[in-house]
Amino acid sequence: MQTDPLDAAVDFARQVNLLYAALVSTAPITETEPSLGGKLLYAAELDPQGRVLVVAANIAGAASLVATTDHAAGKQAIRDGVVDFLVNSLDEALRILKNQVRKRETVAVCVAAAPGAVEREMLERGVLPDLLSTGEAHGSNLDVFLKQGARCVKTDVASEASVLVTWQVSVAPARWLPQIDAIALERLSANDLASRRWLRLAPRYLGRLAQGLHVLACDRESAERLIEAVRNEVDRGGIPVPVEILLRGPGSQPDRRLRF
Repeated sequence: MQTDPLDAAVDFARQVNLLYAALVSTAPITETEPSLGGKLLYAAELDPQGRVLVVAANIAGAASLVATTDHAAGKQAIRDGVVDFLVNSLDEALRILKNQVRKRETVAVCVAAAPGAVEREMLERGVLPDLLSTGEAHGSNLDVFLKQGARCVKTDVASEASVLVTWQVSVAPARWLPQIDAIALERLSANDLASRRWLRLAPRYLGRLAQGLHVLACDRESAERLIEAVRNEVDRGGIPVPVEILLRGPGSQPDRRLRF
């Protein structure tokens, strides 16, 4: 049975959003947004979970390190915009990461090597990540990093109760999706700095993995206000193209698909 591309994209975006929420929940406020600039996240294996974590870290502003022996997977991660660099050694990765961490800028680097080997070299050289993968322990290395002060990223289950709103247009998405983003931004609380950062950066870092699809996790009341505002904007001609909105609730609640 084939997977609906839209369902796959929405599921991916929800996973990214949950990890993003966990990451920024303890991030300091930099200027007007929470940011993990200057922090190093080690995402371990470049598997589906690792890809989700790296994208979430990109949106949160961290520098990320991930590893794989699957060269094709590394190349695909470059094409999808999940990682910025694919290198052959930890030395190469550290040259990039140290510079970006110092400047508090986002970057994601993948080492073409087994995660276990990369972790052993990190321990030998005293490289301590600030944040670790949510996955299972990679041998005893994860415990060592945790004992040295690293923090394991885990999703806040409570955040899974939020509604996921997605919007897409079939004509000129580069022009009209940002207009819907602006409508969503106006309906967010001024104190919801994490969601404001998400709206600004998620379209960039979700990239090809959710192409033409913008996403926001919020409470149901905010979602309904957004839907009504978009409907009004379409009705008055401010958005002169068809808009499709998908409302996906928590658990087994049925989806609502709206077309204006």
